[in-house]
Amino acid sequence: MVNLPLYPLITSINSLCNLFLFSSPHHETLSPNFSFVNLLKPILVTSASKTMVFSMVLLRLAEWLVYQLLANSCYRAAMKVRNYGFVFVRNPSLRSSSTQQQYSSFPSVTKCNLEGRNSQTLVCDIQGTLLRSQSFFPFFMLVAFEGGSILRAFFLLLSCPLLLVLDHELKIRVMIFITFCGLKLKDMESVGRAVLPKFYLENLNLQVYEVLASTGTKVVFTSVPRVMVDGFLKDYLDVESVVGTELQIVGKYFTGLVSSSGLLVKHRAVKEFFGERKPDIGLGSSAPHDHLFISISKEAYVVTKEDSKSSASTVMPRERYPKPLIFHDGRLAFLPTPLATLCMFMWLPVGIILGIFRLIVGIYLPYKAAIFLGCLSGVNIRVKGCSPYRSEKGKGVLYVCTHRTLLDPVFLSTSLGKPLTAVTYSLSKMSEIIAPIKTVRLTRDRKQDGEAMQRLLSEGDLVVCPEGTTCREPYLLRFSSLFAELANEIVPVAINTNVTMFYGTTASGLKCLDPIFFLMNPRPSYYVQILGKVPKELTCAGGKSSHEVANYIQRQLADALGFECTTLTRRDKYMMLAGNEGVIQDKREKP
Repeated sequence: MVNLPLYPLITSINSLCNLFLFSSPHHETLSPNFSFVNLLKPILVTSASKTMVFSMVLLRLAEWLVYQLLANSCYRAAMKVRNYGFVFVRNPSLRSSSTQQQYSSFPSVTKCNLEGRNSQTLVCDIQGTLLRSQSFFPFFMLVAFEGGSILRAFFLLLSCPLLLVLDHELKIRVMIFITFCGLKLKDMESVGRAVLPKFYLENLNLQVYEVLASTGTKVVFTSVPRVMVDGFLKDYLDVESVVGTELQIVGKYFTGLVSSSGLLVKHRAVKEFFGERKPDIGLGSSAPHDHLFISISKEAYVVTKEDSKSSASTVMPRERYPKPLIFHDGRLAFLPTPLATLCMFMWLPVGIILGIFRLIVGIYLPYKAAIFLGCLSGVNIRVKGCSPYRSEKGKGVLYVCTHRTLLDPVFLSTSLGKPLTAVTYSLSKMSEIIAPIKTVRLTRDRKQDGEAMQRLLSEGDLVVCPEGTTCREPYLLRFSSLFAELANEIVPVAINTNVTMFYGTTASGLKCLDPIFFLMNPRPSYYVQILGKVPKELTCAGGKSSHEVANYIQRQLADALGFECTTLTRRDKYMMLAGNEGVIQDKREKP
């Protein structure tokens, strides 16, 4: 009788035999019927009790899981080593020639002629083709972190060693399960609308996009979840149809499993989608599994690793974006590759302590001491034209600022070395409590807000951000003209910020954490340029309308920063990023 403790040894022998005995030239795949355990099963069943039978069932299930996760991938790796590795060891000169033969079957995408393609149909993948990145892991990490939680993102990072030994299909399934298991549908929709497009645009391959833009009908086939790419491809690249892997949904949540149809097989999906017709152009990566996919097309081109390298010919410049990227959300300011994500988690404990320290310094210490210790801790502050202005009539000066973070009035007050009063919209209670300067909440009622600002100006200097909300990109939103009706002593202030790890603004997250996230960056920077006082003849006192004054100051600030003026408003931002008008507390407030 075979003892139960020996069973793991038997299963190990079985897996090894399946791996090596059937890797001979006469057996290209593992035999599904061969198993030493099957040979011993009669002995085990007849000699074991009911408890042992139940234990054997569990062990068989464990054996199947180990085979699916490890043995299958190891077998394929062993086959590659057997077929190619020993040949390269014996003759290293064949390495380069083999690589060239791999790409020689299809021409490079750089050889594609762009003329006369308006009526043609193009099929391609987003992973490794439209995007320069060969790995889709960073985009799964964005969904896990921004749509899920930091704990979900940490689990996805821990899976990286396992992902290295899995084949393509199992790797996608594991990332899908960790990223989507229990994730709400609305959270995925928010990330797909407000977070992912920025990173997709920054990673877009310019050469491939030019081919895509030259064609009339565009269809994308991909094995990654369709919900991750559908919105971007249709809204930004004018793709007619997106065919990808579908995920199981129960109620308002993802299960983390793919649908019954499984992962998308691209060449089968193309045949089902087009039937007897053939697409005119097929674009794919240099991976072997893409060759069958693009070979169905009349013309086929591959994107090699050399074509995907970051260079002037492949990186999409901002001015070439299909649509201007003005609004986006999320906390991460970097593409979370495995190494970058690991660095972020290692920095977090230090960053939290450093952020709290910088916040305390700014609240409780005098201006000069706050600047000194802030710069010593890594905050980069650049100030230009910092001489404070005084009103000629004894009233306060109105400082009109561009709006980058909630800390704009604080950094301006610190730069001037004098206390200011800031008027705000929808500021959280926590931000009001920890603010080192006086803050006054506006009601969005034009008459009441005008009276409140007039009263504050009679008491001292006032700072206002007429955009009404923050903008991360080099654009200025439309300026509200209310400030121009209240004061003739107006000083424009151009403010810009730069972060490398975390954004200090949010449209759908907790606003009370915005200052902390900004100060958690290793080296956050603030640029403050105080421009000259607006001439009297260009104010309402000089005969200009309030709209003309607001537009003039907007253009003046945009020129100082190298930004672009827009007519977009606070409502436009929140409707796009959060699906609401951005009103937090008072439902009677007007946007």
